[in-house]
Amino acid sequence: MPRHSPSLDRATPDRIAETALQLVDEGGPEALTFRALAARLGISLASVQRRCTDLAGLLDLCLDHLAARLPMPVPDANWATASEARFTALYRLLAAHPGLVTLRGARPWMGPNLLARLVEPQLADSIEAGMTPREAITAYRRMYLLTLGSAGFVDHRDPKSALAATRTALAALDPEDFPVLTGHLAEIVPAVTDDEVYHGALRQLIEAADPATSRVSPSVGVKAQEGP
Repeated sequence: MPRHSPSLDRATPDRIAETALQLVDEGGPEALTFRALAARLGISLASVQRRCTDLAGLLDLCLDHLAARLPMPVPDANWATASEARFTALYRLLAAHPGLVTLRGARPWMGPNLLARLVEPQLADSIEAGMTPREAITAYRRMYLLTLGSAGFVDHRDPKSALAATRTALAALDPEDFPVLTGHLAEIVPAVTDDEVYHGALRQLIEAADPATSRVSPSVGVKAQEGP
């Protein structure tokens, strides 16, 4: 019988992904290297490379590992409630790992967990609620891009540093050239890390796209005109 390799036990996809996320969370994007990952796992570099080949494969592994934490569809939830729950969960997940968001860049995120827990159920719910496939994917893309951009805008784990850096940068501007930015620091700076900016924008997108409220039937319009 072939010898069992303990290093393979330590190089499971989940162990690799979790350890890679720890490296990024602790040291930023530049901390994630195959050598650092192998050292943290206590295995050879070759063992790691057999699992994910290159950085692109490693990032795919990490992203799909994270996506497995997204909630499964909630039975009997209406479209608006389910949509807000899904994208809020994605926002919190990404905001907790800003280094991974930076490394991801423009890479497509098409892992099976994301497709099964977010994309497919969101599109299916949208079509079932009355959207055309084009309307469904358009609404999805708007909410997804808002979520991705909001999560990656600043390091949400360290809001004090983000606020301080923003305040310093704005305060250094010439008030004659930038009277609004320099004259309203107390109102502008807090918005940089205010999660409600995201949640409010998400709710606006959902309300605008919600099939239950965005389409008014002709009969309803006629009745409204005939009223006193």
